[in-house]
Amino acid sequence: MGQAPRHNEVLSSNKAERDARVLARLGKNLFVNGLNNGGSAGLVYGYLFVWIGTIAVFTTMAELASMAPTTGGQYHWIAQLAPANIRKFMSYIMGWIVICGWMAILAGNGYVCGTQIEALIQLNDPNYVPQRWEGTLLFWATILVAMAPQKATAHEVFTVFENGGGYPTQALSFFVGLIGTVFAMFGCDSAVHMAEEVRNADVTVPWSMLVTTLLNGAFGFAIVIAVLFVTVDVESVLESPTGLLGYPYMQIFYNSVGSKGGATGMTVILLIMTVCGTIAALATASRLIWAFARDRGLPFWRHVSKVQMGSSIPIYAVIITSITACAIGLINIGSAAAFNDVISLSVTSLYASYIITESFLLYHRCTNRIRSRGSVDDTSDTSQLVWGPFHLPGLFGIAVNAFAVAFGIIIFVFSFFPASYHPEPDTMNYSVLMTAAVVIFSVVYYVVWARREFKGPVVETGAWSLAEDGSAVEVGSKALESK
Repeated sequence: MGQAPRHNEVLSSNKAERDARVLARLGKNLFVNGLNNGGSAGLVYGYLFVWIGTIAVFTTMAELASMAPTTGGQYHWIAQLAPANIRKFMSYIMGWIVICGWMAILAGNGYVCGTQIEALIQLNDPNYVPQRWEGTLLFWATILVAMAPQKATAHEVFTVFENGGGYPTQALSFFVGLIGTVFAMFGCDSAVHMAEEVRNADVTVPWSMLVTTLLNGAFGFAIVIAVLFVTVDVESVLESPTGLLGYPYMQIFYNSVGSKGGATGMTVILLIMTVCGTIAALATASRLIWAFARDRGLPFWRHVSKVQMGSSIPIYAVIITSITACAIGLINIGSAAAFNDVISLSVTSLYASYIITESFLLYHRCTNRIRSRGSVDDTSDTSQLVWGPFHLPGLFGIAVNAFAVAFGIIIFVFSFFPASYHPEPDTMNYSVLMTAAVVIFSVVYYVVWARREFKGPVVETGAWSLAEDGSAVEVGSKALESK
């Protein structure tokens, strides 16, 4: 079986220009970012580092979910862990940060689905020239649905590092290349925000997060190794038509099986998985919006917090989430770089929420302020912190928690780095501006309006019932507000 064409004639510009174009279109791609900053070896060891760090992050998150399984997740937990005089303020800011992060994940998943379809067409029809507006239309369609003959050597796979971004040191390039892997491992905490719809949530949610992280990481690592061994010429893969669209793995599939039909079939499997991930992101983001509205953190909260009679689905939250994601997709028509800056909130916002929440948890566990379940008579007393059924005791729990915080800080810092050391204005990473904009907006909005309405996350001490208009009515509940 002959090797498939390398498509070297597709690109006439130099390597730096090619990298800038690719990374401006989809800066958080696992293979593009990892191969460019790190190379084969960097992708292998970076994947392992991110996997271990992600296990630590979500193990600590699992402990929090076991203590307080609630749809609000991080903004609810921070209201329990933060000092009393700032807990309401921090809870409100955290709510906006987490919602924006999950909206970015939803928009990013929809974008990936749309542009994957474009790349599939390009793979099967070399004359096809993809347009941004076509990718946006396919993105919208995804959101609506949601509502190798040659082998690389072991030496090349495990020891060859690349510094395609031109950073001063290989180590710096390695850490910049981690962000693609981080983006690929997102979503395990979606179970947290569905907790109020799950039975035995204090056990089911933590274990689902941990098992998912372990299984996804193991299978993903096997795929990374297999793909790298059949990728003989990294340059030709990145320069292929599908590589230029941000999906070099399609060309790798084609090179390996020598058949466009076979490569298309393999890619369709990944496309279906991405669509399923988009559905999960829509469910997660809509539940977060519903919960924040229920806690009076959003404008028009009386309407947004309504649920559909019979199915108990927060229909208004689902509609708002879908429309917002589609509106974000319009940005791509005008500027792919601007769109990437918006969806970069998925990394910066969520990791900011992980770091802050888990840092407070680390402080409380180091100062022995969290009691064991057996030592508490009244577990409904929200004034005291009590470990849930899922808990890592002693020094091991402290070590995992501390590593999760340290890993989160590393990822948060490097998520602001551009893909190349000398970026152009249209390929610069403006994530720091987007993250700062979300924080500034939430602070201003809190001072101007929300501080009078938002009393903190609602803690259920009784039952929730539905009024005739579909709004959630709390029976015997209170808010975690500052004293």
